[in-house]
Amino acid sequence: MKVTLIGATGFVGAALLDELLQRGHEVVALVREPVKLAPRPHLQVVPGDVMDAAVVEKAAAGSDAVLSAYNAGWANPNIYEDFLQGSRAIVAGTRAAGVPRYLVVGGAGSLFVNGQQLVDSPDFPAAIKPGASAARDMYSELQKEAVLDWSVLSPPVGFHGGSAAQSQGRTGQYRTGKDEPLWQADGSPGDISAADLAVSLVDALEQHWHSKARFTVAY
Repeated sequence: MKVTLIGATGFVGAALLDELLQRGHEVVALVREPVKLAPRPHLQVVPGDVMDAAVVEKAAAGSDAVLSAYNAGWANPNIYEDFLQGSRAIVAGTRAAGVPRYLVVGGAGSLFVNGQQLVDSPDFPAAIKPGASAARDMYSELQKEAVLDWSVLSPPVGFHGGSAAQSQGRTGQYRTGKDEPLWQADGSPGDISAADLAVSLVDALEQHWHSKARFTVAY
């Protein structure tokens, strides 16, 4: 397939880029700073800002799918507003380009425990609440999307750059859930490496799983 990838220089986006290229897909990476991506076979790097729907439309033209690992930056004081603005522009650009399939990495905060979304729980970390709230609201908006065939991947609760699971690299193994977090046998939060998170999203792309639905994964 020909896939337009958003966020290819980020933590999850870099893993998605590796997985897509490893499987033989043609990738158009839309990035703000092209110098961060070294030339690779089957990779076309396009400079541009995802905040502009017309830029996304141009990059996505002719693609079979758009994959987004867009993040407005956890240290960004305007992360809530910027994340939603960028996400809306990506959706609008994808739709305008006539690309039918849209897969996006969301957040764990929209997962439910005892009927309540994690981001609304009183002990949810305040430092990441604005970004998690934006990801939750992005998912809510996608649920009303009538044109695109979308999928949202919520990472497991324990997923972060310094977690122990990251050392496992790519195993190709994962469990799948829907709207509730996956837990370990000892009751601890589920986790997964960025490489295997990417495996699960590219599997969803290739197998056409999770159409107009959210899913989550963990080991």
